[in-house]
Amino acid sequence: MITRRNLLFAAALPTALRAQNKHVQLGVELGCIGANKWTAYQFLDYFHKVGIECAQFNSGTLGVNLREPDEAELKKIRAYGEKLGIQFVAFSGGSICPTSKGFNAKQGTAEEQVVNGLKIARILGAKAMRVVLGSATERPEIAKHVENFTRVLKATRQQILDSGIKLGIENHNGDQTAREIKALIEHVGHDILGVCLDSGNPLIIYEDPHLTLDLLGPYAVTTHIRDTAVWRVPEGVAMRWVNMGEGNVDIDGWLKKFMAMKQGMPIVFENLPMAKPRIMPAFDPQTYALFPTMPASDLARFLAWAERGKPTLGVAADASKPRGQQQCEDLEVCLRYTKKLIASS
Repeated sequence: MITRRNLLFAAALPTALRAQNKHVQLGVELGCIGANKWTAYQFLDYFHKVGIECAQFNSGTLGVNLREPDEAELKKIRAYGEKLGIQFVAFSGGSICPTSKGFNAKQGTAEEQVVNGLKIARILGAKAMRVVLGSATERPEIAKHVENFTRVLKATRQQILDSGIKLGIENHNGDQTAREIKALIEHVGHDILGVCLDSGNPLIIYEDPHLTLDLLGPYAVTTHIRDTAVWRVPEGVAMRWVNMGEGNVDIDGWLKKFMAMKQGMPIVFENLPMAKPRIMPAFDPQTYALFPTMPASDLARFLAWAERGKPTLGVAADASKPRGQQQCEDLEVCLRYTKKLIASS
Protein backbone atom coordinates (compact mmCIF):
# COMPACT_ATOMS: atom_id res chain seq x y z
CA MET A 1 0.00 0.00 0.00
CA ILE A 2 1.38 3.41 -0.97
CA THR A 3 1.13 5.84 1.92
CA ARG A 4 2.14 9.43 2.36
CA ARG A 5 4.92 8.21 4.69
CA ASN A 6 6.29 5.88 2.00
CA LEU A 7 6.20 8.65 -0.59
CA LEU A 8 8.07 11.01 1.73
CA PHE A 9 10.67 8.30 2.41
CA ALA A 10 11.17 7.67 -1.32
CA ALA A 11 11.57 11.38 -1.97
CA ALA A 12 14.13 11.71 0.83
CA LEU A 13 16.18 8.66 -0.22
CA PRO A 14 18.34 10.38 -2.90
CA THR A 15 19.22 13.11 -0.39
CA ALA A 16 20.11 10.51 2.24
CA LEU A 17 22.30 8.63 -0.22
CA ARG A 18 24.06 11.86 -1.18
CA ALA A 19 24.73 12.59 2.49
CA GLN A 20 26.21 9.13 2.98
CA ASN A 21 28.35 9.45 -0.13
CA LYS A 22 29.81 12.79 0.94
CA HIS A 23 32.44 10.92 2.88
CA VAL A 24 33.54 7.72 1.21
CA GLN A 25 36.93 6.43 2.24
CA LEU A 26 39.48 6.39 -0.56
CA GLY A 27 42.31 3.90 -0.49
CA VAL A 28 44.99 2.27 -2.60
CA GLU A 29 46.34 -1.18 -3.36
CA LEU A 30 50.05 -0.71 -2.76
CA GLY A 31 51.23 -2.47 -5.89
CA CYS A 32 50.20 0.45 -8.09
CA ILE A 33 52.74 2.75 -6.40
CA GLY A 34 55.16 -0.03 -5.49
CA ALA A 35 57.98 1.30 -7.69
CA ASN A 36 58.80 3.68 -4.85
CA LYS A 37 60.24 0.79 -2.81
CA TRP A 38 59.21 2.48 0.42
CA THR A 39 58.86 0.93 3.84
CA ALA A 40 55.35 0.38 5.18
CA TYR A 41 55.80 3.50 7.33
CA GLN A 42 56.80 5.63 4.34
CA PHE A 43 53.74 4.44 2.42
CA LEU A 44 51.56 5.39 5.38
CA ASP A 45 53.18 8.83 5.65
CA TYR A 46 52.45 9.41 1.96
CA PHE A 47 48.83 8.32 2.40
CA HIS A 48 48.40 10.75 5.25
CA LYS A 49 49.89 13.53 3.15
CA VAL A 50 47.52 13.05 0.18
CA GLY A 51 44.38 12.15 2.13
CA ILE A 52 44.19 8.38 1.66
CA GLU A 53 42.31 6.81 4.55
CA CYS A 54 42.66 3.09 3.91
CA ALA A 55 45.20 0.72 2.46
CA GLN A 56 45.51 -2.72 0.92
CA PHE A 57 49.05 -3.96 1.59
CA ASN A 58 50.64 -7.19 0.37
CA SER A 59 53.42 -9.02 2.18
CA GLY A 60 56.09 -7.38 0.01
CA THR A 61 54.99 -3.81 0.66
CA LEU A 62 54.53 -4.64 4.34
CA GLY A 63 58.10 -5.94 4.43
CA VAL A 64 57.10 -9.21 6.10
CA ASN A 65 57.69 -12.87 5.29
CA LEU A 66 54.40 -14.54 4.38
CA ARG A 67 55.62 -17.88 5.71
CA GLU A 68 56.71 -16.44 9.07
CA PRO A 69 55.01 -13.07 9.57
CA ASP A 70 56.50 -10.93 12.33
CA GLU A 71 53.51 -10.29 14.61
CA ALA A 72 55.23 -7.59 16.64
CA GLU A 73 56.23 -5.64 13.52
CA LEU A 74 52.74 -5.94 12.05
CA LYS A 75 51.24 -4.55 15.27
CA LYS A 76 53.63 -1.60 15.08
CA ILE A 77 52.63 -0.92 11.47
CA ARG A 78 48.95 -1.10 12.38
CA ALA A 79 49.40 1.25 15.33
CA TYR A 80 51.30 3.74 13.17
CA GLY A 81 48.55 3.66 10.56
CA GLU A 82 45.82 4.12 13.16
CA LYS A 83 47.70 7.08 14.60
CA LEU A 84 47.49 8.69 11.14
CA GLY A 85 43.81 7.77 10.74
CA ILE A 86 44.47 5.05 8.16
CA GLN A 87 42.67 1.69 8.18
CA PHE A 88 43.92 -1.59 6.78
CA VAL A 89 40.76 -2.65 4.98
CA ALA A 90 42.18 -5.75 3.31
CA PHE A 91 45.33 -7.80 2.98
CA SER A 92 46.31 -8.49 -0.62
CA GLY A 93 47.32 -12.12 -1.10
CA GLY A 94 48.20 -13.86 -4.36
CA SER A 95 47.09 -16.97 -6.21
CA ILE A 96 45.85 -19.80 -3.99
CA CYS A 97 45.30 -22.17 -6.91
CA PRO A 98 48.23 -24.64 -6.82
CA THR A 99 47.95 -25.44 -10.55
CA SER A 100 47.93 -21.80 -11.68
CA LYS A 101 51.06 -20.46 -13.37
CA GLY A 102 50.81 -17.52 -10.99
CA PHE A 103 51.00 -19.67 -7.87
CA ASN A 104 54.18 -19.11 -5.85
CA ALA A 105 55.10 -22.41 -4.21
CA LYS A 106 58.05 -20.74 -2.44
CA GLN A 107 55.51 -19.15 -0.09
CA GLY A 108 54.23 -22.57 1.04
CA THR A 109 51.26 -24.70 0.08
CA ALA A 110 48.07 -22.97 -0.98
CA GLU A 111 46.48 -23.91 2.34
CA GLU A 112 49.44 -22.48 4.27
CA GLN A 113 49.25 -19.25 2.29
CA VAL A 114 45.57 -18.88 3.14
CA VAL A 115 46.17 -19.46 6.86
CA ASN A 116 49.22 -17.17 7.02
CA GLY A 117 47.46 -14.47 5.02
CA LEU A 118 44.50 -14.61 7.39
CA LYS A 119 46.87 -14.20 10.31
CA ILE A 120 48.39 -11.07 8.78
CA ALA A 121 44.96 -9.66 7.95
CA ARG A 122 43.72 -10.30 11.49
CA ILE A 123 46.71 -8.58 13.10
CA LEU A 124 46.24 -5.56 10.83
CA GLY A 125 42.55 -5.37 11.67
CA ALA A 126 41.42 -6.09 8.12
CA LYS A 127 38.05 -7.63 7.34
CA ALA A 128 38.98 -9.09 3.97
CA MET A 129 41.82 -10.87 2.21
CA ARG A 130 42.14 -10.55 -1.54
CA VAL A 131 43.08 -13.75 -3.41
CA VAL A 132 43.22 -14.76 -7.07
CA LEU A 133 42.88 -17.93 -9.07
CA GLY A 134 45.24 -17.05 -11.90
CA SER A 135 45.17 -15.18 -15.21
CA ALA A 136 44.18 -15.60 -18.85
CA THR A 137 46.82 -18.34 -19.20
CA GLU A 138 44.53 -20.59 -17.15
CA ARG A 139 41.55 -20.33 -19.57
CA PRO A 140 42.33 -23.49 -21.62
CA GLU A 141 41.97 -25.65 -18.48
CA ILE A 142 39.85 -23.35 -16.35
CA ALA A 143 37.60 -26.16 -15.04
CA LYS A 144 40.61 -27.97 -13.59
CA HIS A 145 41.92 -24.82 -11.93
CA VAL A 146 38.52 -23.95 -10.46
CA GLU A 147 38.32 -27.45 -9.01
CA ASN A 148 41.74 -27.08 -7.36
CA PHE A 149 40.92 -23.58 -6.10
CA THR A 150 37.70 -24.95 -4.61
CA ARG A 151 39.57 -27.80 -2.94
CA VAL A 152 41.85 -25.33 -1.14
CA LEU A 153 38.87 -23.33 0.13
CA LYS A 154 37.11 -26.44 1.39
CA ALA A 155 40.29 -27.53 3.20
CA THR A 156 40.61 -24.16 4.94
CA ARG A 157 36.90 -23.39 5.44
CA GLN A 158 37.00 -23.65 9.23
CA GLN A 159 40.12 -21.49 9.56
CA ILE A 160 38.49 -18.83 7.38
CA LEU A 161 35.32 -18.88 9.47
CA ASP A 162 37.28 -18.78 12.73
CA SER A 163 39.29 -15.76 11.55
CA GLY A 164 36.23 -13.59 10.99
CA ILE A 165 37.82 -12.52 7.69
CA LYS A 166 36.26 -13.17 4.31
CA LEU A 167 38.34 -14.03 1.27
CA GLY A 168 37.73 -11.85 -1.78
CA ILE A 169 38.49 -13.51 -5.12
CA GLU A 170 39.49 -10.92 -7.69
CA ASN A 171 38.08 -11.01 -11.22
CA HIS A 172 41.70 -11.13 -12.27
CA ASN A 173 43.48 -10.59 -15.57
CA GLY A 174 41.20 -12.67 -17.78
CA ASP A 175 40.92 -15.78 -15.63
CA GLN A 176 37.14 -16.03 -15.09
CA THR A 177 34.02 -14.26 -16.27
CA ALA A 178 31.71 -12.64 -13.74
CA ARG A 179 29.13 -15.38 -14.27
CA GLU A 180 31.74 -18.05 -13.52
CA ILE A 181 32.90 -16.27 -10.36
CA LYS A 182 29.33 -15.86 -9.15
CA ALA A 183 28.73 -19.60 -9.66
CA LEU A 184 31.97 -20.39 -7.79
CA ILE A 185 30.97 -18.23 -4.81
CA GLU A 186 27.52 -19.78 -4.63
CA HIS A 187 29.08 -23.25 -4.76
CA VAL A 188 31.76 -22.62 -2.13
CA GLY A 189 29.61 -20.41 0.07
CA HIS A 190 29.53 -16.64 0.41
CA ASP A 191 30.07 -17.06 4.15
CA ILE A 192 33.79 -17.52 3.37
CA LEU A 193 34.20 -16.15 -0.17
CA GLY A 194 33.32 -12.76 -1.62
CA VAL A 195 34.82 -10.63 -4.38
CA CYS A 196 37.68 -8.19 -4.72
CA LEU A 197 35.81 -6.25 -7.39
CA ASP A 198 38.10 -4.92 -10.12
CA SER A 199 36.57 -2.35 -12.49
CA GLY A 200 39.38 -2.57 -15.07
CA ASN A 201 39.82 -6.31 -15.57
CA PRO A 202 36.41 -7.11 -17.15
CA LEU A 203 37.54 -5.64 -20.49
CA ILE A 204 40.37 -8.19 -20.66
CA ILE A 205 37.82 -10.99 -20.69
CA TYR A 206 35.48 -9.34 -23.25
CA GLU A 207 33.07 -8.19 -20.56
CA ASP A 208 31.20 -4.97 -19.89
CA PRO A 209 32.36 -3.68 -16.47
CA HIS A 210 28.78 -2.64 -15.68
CA LEU A 211 27.66 -6.25 -16.17
CA THR A 212 30.47 -7.32 -13.83
CA LEU A 213 29.22 -4.84 -11.24
CA ASP A 214 25.64 -6.06 -11.55
CA LEU A 215 26.66 -9.70 -11.07
CA LEU A 216 29.49 -9.41 -8.55
CA GLY A 217 28.86 -6.11 -6.77
CA PRO A 218 26.59 -7.70 -4.14
CA TYR A 219 29.46 -10.04 -3.16
CA ALA A 220 32.17 -7.33 -2.98
CA VAL A 221 34.29 -7.25 0.16
CA THR A 222 36.97 -4.92 -1.24
CA THR A 223 37.80 -3.23 -4.55
CA HIS A 224 40.40 -2.42 -7.18
CA ILE A 225 39.22 0.68 -9.06
CA ARG A 226 40.54 2.20 -12.30
CA ASP A 227 39.17 3.63 -15.53
CA THR A 228 39.50 2.15 -19.02
CA ALA A 229 39.43 3.37 -22.61
CA VAL A 230 38.26 0.89 -25.26
CA TRP A 231 37.82 1.30 -29.04
CA ARG A 232 37.69 -0.57 -32.35
CA VAL A 233 40.85 -1.31 -34.36
CA PRO A 234 41.31 -3.41 -37.53
CA GLU A 235 42.66 -6.31 -35.46
CA GLY A 236 39.67 -6.28 -33.11
CA VAL A 237 39.40 -4.13 -30.00
CA ALA A 238 42.00 -2.02 -28.21
CA MET A 239 41.80 -1.35 -24.50
CA ARG A 240 43.99 0.80 -22.30
CA TRP A 241 43.80 1.46 -18.58
CA VAL A 242 43.86 5.18 -17.91
CA ASN A 243 43.58 7.61 -15.02
CA MET A 244 40.11 8.18 -13.63
CA GLY A 245 37.98 10.29 -15.96
CA GLU A 246 40.07 9.60 -19.06
CA GLY A 247 38.21 6.47 -20.19
CA ASN A 248 34.94 5.86 -22.01
CA VAL A 249 33.22 3.10 -20.02
CA ASP A 250 31.20 5.52 -17.84
CA ILE A 251 33.31 5.07 -14.72
CA ASP A 252 31.24 7.85 -13.10
CA GLY A 253 28.05 5.84 -13.48
CA TRP A 254 29.86 2.68 -12.37
CA LEU A 255 31.07 4.31 -9.15
CA LYS A 256 27.73 5.93 -8.36
CA LYS A 257 25.97 2.59 -8.72
CA PHE A 258 28.64 0.89 -6.62
CA MET A 259 28.37 3.46 -3.82
CA ALA A 260 24.60 3.00 -3.72
CA MET A 261 24.95 -0.78 -3.78
CA LYS A 262 27.72 -1.06 -1.15
CA GLN A 263 27.20 1.92 1.10
CA GLY A 264 30.17 2.57 3.34
CA MET A 265 32.61 0.34 1.44
CA PRO A 266 35.90 2.12 0.63
CA ILE A 267 36.95 2.82 -2.94
CA VAL A 268 40.40 1.28 -3.25
CA PHE A 269 42.38 2.34 -6.32
CA GLU A 270 44.64 0.02 -8.24
CA ASN A 271 45.66 2.57 -10.83
CA LEU A 272 47.71 1.05 -13.66
CA PRO A 273 47.75 3.47 -16.63
CA MET A 274 49.09 1.85 -19.78
CA ALA A 275 51.39 3.59 -22.25
CA LYS A 276 50.26 1.26 -25.07
CA PRO A 277 46.88 -0.39 -25.63
CA ARG A 278 46.24 -4.09 -25.37
CA ILE A 279 44.89 -5.47 -28.66
CA MET A 280 42.18 -8.09 -28.28
CA PRO A 281 41.20 -10.34 -31.23
CA ALA A 282 37.49 -9.83 -30.63
CA PHE A 283 36.48 -10.90 -34.15
CA ASP A 284 38.59 -14.05 -34.37
CA PRO A 285 36.27 -17.07 -33.92
CA GLN A 286 39.07 -19.01 -32.20
CA THR A 287 39.03 -16.47 -29.36
CA TYR A 288 35.70 -17.75 -28.13
CA ALA A 289 36.75 -21.39 -27.95
CA LEU A 290 37.94 -20.36 -24.47
CA PHE A 291 34.48 -18.99 -23.56
CA PRO A 292 32.03 -21.71 -24.64
CA THR A 293 29.29 -20.62 -22.22
CA MET A 294 29.52 -16.84 -22.70
CA PRO A 295 26.08 -15.49 -23.69
CA ALA A 296 26.03 -13.56 -26.95
CA SER A 297 24.33 -10.71 -25.11
CA ASP A 298 27.34 -10.34 -22.78
CA LEU A 299 29.73 -10.09 -25.72
CA ALA A 300 27.42 -7.58 -27.42
CA ARG A 301 27.58 -5.31 -24.37
CA PHE A 302 31.39 -5.37 -24.49
CA LEU A 303 31.48 -4.63 -28.24
CA ALA A 304 29.06 -1.74 -27.80
CA TRP A 305 31.62 0.09 -25.65
CA ALA A 306 34.30 -0.45 -28.31
CA GLU A 307 32.01 0.84 -31.08
CA ARG A 308 31.39 4.05 -29.15
CA GLY A 309 35.00 4.54 -28.12
CA LYS A 310 37.65 6.80 -29.61
CA PRO A 311 41.39 6.00 -29.77
CA THR A 312 43.38 7.37 -26.85
CA LEU A 313 47.13 7.71 -27.08
CA GLY A 314 49.34 6.88 -24.15
CA VAL A 315 51.92 9.32 -22.86
CA ALA A 316 55.53 8.24 -23.15
CA ALA A 317 57.31 7.92 -19.83
CA ASP A 318 59.41 10.91 -18.82
CA ALA A 319 62.93 9.47 -18.64
CA SER A 320 63.96 12.19 -16.20
CA LYS A 321 61.21 11.28 -13.72
CA PRO A 322 61.42 8.26 -11.39
CA ARG A 323 58.67 5.72 -12.10
CA GLY A 324 57.50 5.82 -8.51
CA GLN A 325 56.98 9.58 -8.73
CA GLN A 326 54.88 9.16 -11.87
CA GLN A 327 52.81 6.46 -10.16
CA CYS A 328 52.07 8.84 -7.30
CA GLU A 329 51.20 11.71 -9.64
CA ASP A 330 48.77 9.47 -11.54
CA LEU A 331 47.21 8.26 -8.30
CA GLU A 332 46.71 11.83 -7.12
CA VAL A 333 44.89 12.63 -10.39
CA CYS A 334 42.51 9.80 -9.56
CA LEU A 335 42.05 11.01 -6.00
CA ARG A 336 41.14 14.54 -7.08
CA TYR A 337 38.77 13.30 -9.76
CA THR A 338 36.96 10.86 -7.48
CA LYS A 339 36.65 13.30 -4.59
CA LYS A 340 34.98 15.75 -6.98
CA LEU A 341 32.68 13.01 -8.26
CA ILE A 342 31.66 11.99 -4.73
CA ALA A 343 31.02 15.58 -3.72
CA SER A 344 28.69 16.09 -6.67
CA SER A 345 26.81 12.78 -6.25
